[in-house]
Formats: sequence, structure tokens, C-alpha cells
Amino acid sequence: MHATAVKRGLQKDKFFLSAIGYVTLVGMAFLCIIPFWIVLASSFNDENAIRLHGYSMLPTLFSTEAYRIIFEYPDAIIRSYGVTITVTVVSTVLGLFLTAMTAYVLCRKDFKWRNHFAFYFFFTTLFSGGLVPWYLLIVNYLDLKDKLIVLILPTLVNVFNILVMRAFMSGIPDAISESAKIDGAGDFRIFLNLILPLSKPALATIGLFIALSHWNDWYMALLFISDEKLMPLQYYLYKMIGNLEGMRDALVGSGAGVTVTIPGESLKMAMTVVATGPIILAYPFIQKYFVKGLTIGAVKG
Repeated sequence: MHATAVKRGLQKDKFFLSAIGYVTLVGMAFLCIIPFWIVLASSFNDENAIRLHGYSMLPTLFSTEAYRIIFEYPDAIIRSYGVTITVTVVSTVLGLFLTAMTAYVLCRKDFKWRNHFAFYFFFTTLFSGGLVPWYLLIVNYLDLKDKLIVLILPTLVNVFNILVMRAFMSGIPDAISESAKIDGAGDFRIFLNLILPLSKPALATIGLFIALSHWNDWYMALLFISDEKLMPLQYYLYKMIGNLEGMRDALVGSGAGVTVTIPGESLKMAMTVVATGPIILAYPFIQKYFVKGLTIGAVKG
């Protein structure tokens, strides 16, 4: 009887702890969703309503004016989407491959120069040549200005990602590679058929980092892109906001009695929805790998 009572008590404690955990997680998830919901609701709110009442959970005065302005020229927005998707996909695939190969070499114990090369990579995170020399290198020596590759090549490999991948691969047993060598497999075959499949969590984590950095990047286009056909989505939306704000200031300064109806805050919210929607939809597909890869990399580091 005493053992049964203890077992029932443990089950009750486990139930209450689980209930508290679920309630806490649901509450935290709700708090995380609220900002996105406010952004979505504000994108459909009238500009004057936002100025009078501020941001709200529901549109005070429903309006699609912000989206009408964004999609007024659908060819331009579709073209910028295509540039961003192309840059993100190519950069993610190539960046992951180069990062994984570099990390694999740096974690190989039979490579005696691995620590020297690791220090060289780490040194670049502490010191750099500066913006002006880097700009001259890209424009004058590599001649990449107004070329799509300029949005991919300069930021293709990140040292932090290499270190995280190296820490993860260091946890893979050496016996796996040694057994493959006994069977006659070469280094590249071992890397492709054994190391990469075992590194899926780290690849998913770093792949998400690379994809987000290129999807949200507008600074590279600001520096090196002047051709409208090569503008990525973020830079296109950035220029649209600047043009509309300049137009609104010109209307205000043109004389008294001018009614300015160009949306500002609602347009920014609509642009946020347009820019973040696709990348948010991609997250659930790699979620199961993301947490595992991030925590293992952190523990190993």
C-alpha cells in the first residue's frame, strides 16, 4: 500500500510539473506571436488611424493601401524576389559545402597544421582591413560591381560558422572514418557519405544562419548594386520607403493646405510582412535539427 501511494504521488507530481511546463511554454509562445500579429494587423490599418490610436491587435480602420503601393509595380517586386531567392539558395548551398569542408579539415587529427589554420581564421575575426580597402578590392580589383555574384561571394564563408561546425564534427568518432579507410574509401568519399549525413543538425543550424543573413541583407546591394534589375528584395523595399518619405516631405513643403495621404507606418509593417513571410515558412522544416545542432555546437565550443 505504501509503495502504491508513493507511486501515485509521483505521478501527480509529474502531472503538475508537466502542466506547469506546458502552460509556461504556451504563454511564452503567445508572447512571441503578439509582435508578429501586431505587425500583420498594422499592415492592414489605415495610416491616419495608426497616427491617432497607435498600433493595435486589430485594424481600427481596415485598409490595403500599403499593399497596393508595394505591388503597384508587380514586375519589380517579383524580380527582386527572384534575385533574393537566387542569392539565398546559392549562398546557402555553397556556403554550407565550403564551411563543412573547411571544418572537416580543421578537425582532422592527422592534419598537423590544423591549429595554425584555425588561428588564421580566428585572427580575421579580430582584425580587418577596413571598409575602404575592402570596397576597392571588390570594385577595382575583382570588378564585381553591378554583378549578381557580388551579393554572394564576399560573404560566402563565415568564421563563426566554421568554428561551430568544427566543434560538432569533433564529436564524431574517429573509428567511423578509420573503418571507411580500411574499406578503401578516400577522404572526399568519407566526407560526402559519412561525415555530412552525421552532421545534419549542425548543417541545418548553420544553413539557417546563412539563409537569414542573405535574405535580410540590403547593405551589400547598397554598396555595390546600382542596376535596378539586380536589386534584392530588402534593398528594393528600403529604396521604396526612402522614395515615399521624400515624396511626402516634398508635398508637405510645397505649401499649406496640402493633404498628405502617403502611408508611412502601415507601409513599413506591410513591407515587414512581405519580406519575412517566406523565410518564416521555411523554419518548420528544419526545426527538429535546429535546436539539436545549436545546443551541441554550444556545448562542444
